[in-house]
Amino acid sequence: MSREQTTLAGRFLSQFGLSARLLLLTVLFVMIAEVLIYVPSVANFRLTWLNDRLAAAQIAAMVLDAAPEESLSEELEMRLLHGVGAKAIALKGGGRRSLLATGDVPPEVSKTVDLRDAKWVTLVQDAFDALFNPADKPIRVIGAGMGVEFVEMILDQGPLRHAMIEFSRNILFLSLFISIITAGLVYLTLQWVIVRPVRRLTGNIAEFSSNPEDASRVIRPTDRVDEIGLAEQALARMETTLADELRQKRRLAQLGLAVSKINHELRNMLTTAQLLTDRLDHVSDESVQRIAPRLVNTLDRAIAFCETTLAYGRATEPLPQRRLIPLAPLIAELSNLTDLAPEVGIAFEAQVPEDLMIDADPDQLSRVLVNVVRNAVQALSQTGSPEGQPRIDVTASREGGTVCILIKDNGPGIPERAKANLFTPFQGSAQKGGTGLGLPIAAELVQLHGGTITLDESHGNTCFKIAIPDRSSAIGAN
Repeated sequence: MSREQTTLAGRFLSQFGLSARLLLLTVLFVMIAEVLIYVPSVANFRLTWLNDRLAAAQIAAMVLDAAPEESLSEELEMRLLHGVGAKAIALKGGGRRSLLATGDVPPEVSKTVDLRDAKWVTLVQDAFDALFNPADKPIRVIGAGMGVEFVEMILDQGPLRHAMIEFSRNILFLSLFISIITAGLVYLTLQWVIVRPVRRLTGNIAEFSSNPEDASRVIRPTDRVDEIGLAEQALARMETTLADELRQKRRLAQLGLAVSKINHELRNMLTTAQLLTDRLDHVSDESVQRIAPRLVNTLDRAIAFCETTLAYGRATEPLPQRRLIPLAPLIAELSNLTDLAPEVGIAFEAQVPEDLMIDADPDQLSRVLVNVVRNAVQALSQTGSPEGQPRIDVTASREGGTVCILIKDNGPGIPERAKANLFTPFQGSAQKGGTGLGLPIAAELVQLHGGTITLDESHGNTCFKIAIPDRSSAIGAN
């Protein structure tokens, strides 16, 4: 079938529904099966028809041989030949040959058919020749007889062709009847088993899409265990998850609006605090002079973070402004985070080479480190350490074109239920009262640097591994 014919057939079937298409295809396939059955059947019908005529011819010849010659007449021979449907009959057996013929025996025949060693391919070909290309002249048929060497007769193909046409007509009507019955049963079965459940699925999808936050629109799976049942269960899970996420996003949008208002006021307060800290430069106290620069840097960072909060809520984190910076000072600032839980007495130890440089945005990297270390401090303050004094160890090293930072605490570890959604907003918190935002924000900032943050369980307890590649290494890897 050509491509144009295939396209036309596809367009024709597409005009009908699924049930109608299945009905038409069932009728078509049954008819194809009947055609495959018809081909050997019509050949067998022709073979049986000719063998019956040969058997009748042998009986007629044997009757004539057994009758006295004085009782034979030309009229009797004619009646026997017409009863068989032959123009001449020849019988050879017992060393002699008998001939029974009418007066108008044709001088030649169009074809000789030998049934004694006929093959099926030849029989099928001869059957279709008799149907669609009948010969004008009689044919000569030879077959094996009972107790004789062979039986031979000459006959017209007209009666044979007429019988074959009648047989073909009966087969056609029977095939149509079987096709209609089969297609009807298949149609009703598919309508009940497949089409109606599929319509229920599509109808539910359309209804759910009109208001996906409505939990009552989630499909209720049936008790089926086949593919339709699995599809219903999968759709129910998908709709439940989608409805939950949409409701969560709506609440987040409302929360974002509130955070935007709070952020505006917080930024004003931090600006005022920054103006006040500027006056600390004129205080001669050594403790003030030692703490003031760090306090100023912290306020600057807080104000910058507030200014980017609205942009973060509207879109994504800004692209990092990367440059080569020493990592040790950023790590050293993390030691003050243990003061968030002074009663616990958390020890902080950093092992970072002074000459280790990292290609990163200092503000964003500081936020990443603060989020991870603050999580560790909160976890140790709530659960303590099964290994004695709570402690946090930070190590860093360069591995080729990548700087790897390990932040480890000796707490009891992260619960299994929290590991699956560790970097998912509002779902990965393992601490009581936690928001679940620290690690997701850290993961997003690290990803903006082309790096990764993972829970490295090979070191035991809780250990996060942060890998930040140099820009040249990231470009070369791409």
